[in-house]
Amino acid sequence: MRVRRWGLSLFVIALLASAVGVLAVFGPGYAYLPRASKVLNPEDFASAPAYDLWGRRVSAEEAPNLDARLLSPSSGAVRIDEETLRLGREVFYQETYGNEVFLTDILGLLDGPLPIWQYAAAILKLRGQATTNLRVAIARDATVGGRQFREGELIDTGLDVPTGVLLPLGLKVKFGDFRLKAGLTCAACHSTVDAATGKVIHGAPNRDLNTGLLIALASNSAAYFPHASRDALNAALKASGPTVVGGDGQPASIPNAEVLEDGVDRVFLHWPPGFFDSTIDLVANPTDTPDSFTRDAHPYGFSGFASVGPFRGLAAVSNNMHAQNADSLSQASASLALFDLDSEAYLAAILQRAARAKYRYDPASGRPPSAFFAGVDPTPGAPGVNEVVPPPTWPRRTYVAPDGVTVGSPGRYFFEQNNAVAAWQNTLSPPPLARPNPRAEEGAAVFERAGCRACHDGPAYTNHRVIPVDEIGTEPTRAAAFKRTEAVFAPPVLYTFDTPIPVPKDAKAMPVPVSGFPEDRFNGWAHGPSRGGYKVPALVGLALSAPYLHDGGVAVGADPRVVGVRATRGSRVTVDPANSLRALLDRALREQVIDANVSDPALAAMHIRGEGHAFWVDLEAGYTVEEQQALIDLLLSLRHAPTR
Repeated sequence: MRVRRWGLSLFVIALLASAVGVLAVFGPGYAYLPRASKVLNPEDFASAPAYDLWGRRVSAEEAPNLDARLLSPSSGAVRIDEETLRLGREVFYQETYGNEVFLTDILGLLDGPLPIWQYAAAILKLRGQATTNLRVAIARDATVGGRQFREGELIDTGLDVPTGVLLPLGLKVKFGDFRLKAGLTCAACHSTVDAATGKVIHGAPNRDLNTGLLIALASNSAAYFPHASRDALNAALKASGPTVVGGDGQPASIPNAEVLEDGVDRVFLHWPPGFFDSTIDLVANPTDTPDSFTRDAHPYGFSGFASVGPFRGLAAVSNNMHAQNADSLSQASASLALFDLDSEAYLAAILQRAARAKYRYDPASGRPPSAFFAGVDPTPGAPGVNEVVPPPTWPRRTYVAPDGVTVGSPGRYFFEQNNAVAAWQNTLSPPPLARPNPRAEEGAAVFERAGCRACHDGPAYTNHRVIPVDEIGTEPTRAAAFKRTEAVFAPPVLYTFDTPIPVPKDAKAMPVPVSGFPEDRFNGWAHGPSRGGYKVPALVGLALSAPYLHDGGVAVGADPRVVGVRATRGSRVTVDPANSLRALLDRALREQVIDANVSDPALAAMHIRGEGHAFWVDLEAGYTVEEQQALIDLLLSLRHAPTR
């Protein structure tokens, strides 16, 4: 047994050594980009070339009739051609904007009890077979957030590995500073592997990616505290800890490192697999990962906060995910407004346990955290450590830069990569069902009779509205996630799209049009007296996106007696799309789901309930069991409809 284990270890070491050599030669690193033959739902490039002009699509036939200056990058136009779409695909699968530094060197994603060689060993054991859940063994005993992990215990990471690939989907590895680093791309969350074929499904959510657990197992998960909870931060501030001189010249308390680490770990361990908290409002409310079947599905974001800018706000969503969710340091300038925490104390909280000594701040040094960080910052002149560009409105937040910054790699044009990935996502549709639903036509009649089209109309089955939380009745906390941004808000302005990165001092700026911005979309930001709202979601690809509702709370297994998020996602039981849709439509089954969710203290703490959207198609509403099933069959088969 020892000989075999030692042999495997030597093989893993040899593999890693080979990888280091390859990465040292190729520099930028490696992330898997699937070929068309390895994909179940290839993109549709038929509509290119065209232009996007602040959300208005201009076809190749229309373009000659317009003033050429109107369709130039200096006016905000984005040309959609095969080169743009290829770039978008590459960005989606391979671009990290340098988040390897934050995730590896600061957060310590590979410095906890799941080091990189354990991932390599798990992939080798697949022997080229695909998996939708890479199981990785704990390397050493550890206590995290009060939970005991034992050496050899297998962890369900939820990482997808396509057939014949030696790297998880959406993971990028590179060699730098004499060590292997790992970063994440869009594909880690928003593409998945089909279990039956081992092929990739572009844009389908990774429904069991165990993000919360993986972050909790990082050595410095406290660096991600804005995504945890106010309670975790307050407990760390109340515990005895050092102070620094704050931005106002007064002493500012640094959150106690051990207490903060333990507090955020306890929150992250409560995230169900497939859920992620993309907001930094210090409210623990993760929700299930959305799909990327974005065509005609505006506004974007769970609350519809992204409605402005190129591609009807889709480029703003892509920007927000990378600028905010992959580098907490980028938010230091707004920490007082957003978290009631001085910016110096904020930086210290993130860096005091950094995985790599180079980025580890010692409060005893007496140096201001900002001065320390300036000395090690790999991207001087830009907030945080990722490849970001402060727009003309920095440090204010805007409709097109909700976190204040924009991502962009040196050598590219301003907003080019955000625009390209938005254009590419709009070419995606879910794969057709393997077996057509014979009752889908009957279901269409039920869809009309039940009044579903009042909200779910158009090519993507949405009317593009944001419904106030009081009206829709869904769990309300996510709807108010952006409320505090109002204190640091400004009208949207961007550099022209022909501006190179790095941005020159004489770069031209352009205002972003907000005309035609429906009043109800302001609910997406919960600004003013609004308590916020939720967008009417598109109904494309429902077979791939269960569980349902804005909190992801409507979850039922293949056995309809298995109800609630804990009994499904939390127990490695697949959420059944048909039964979960039945719970969305049937009040008796929904009550069982809600009861199961609210009776679980962990889910209650994460604000996962499954309430709201009380539009019933059940016996009490006058529908037969057969009619209900026909509607479910229709909903599972919906793809983008032709424009009427």
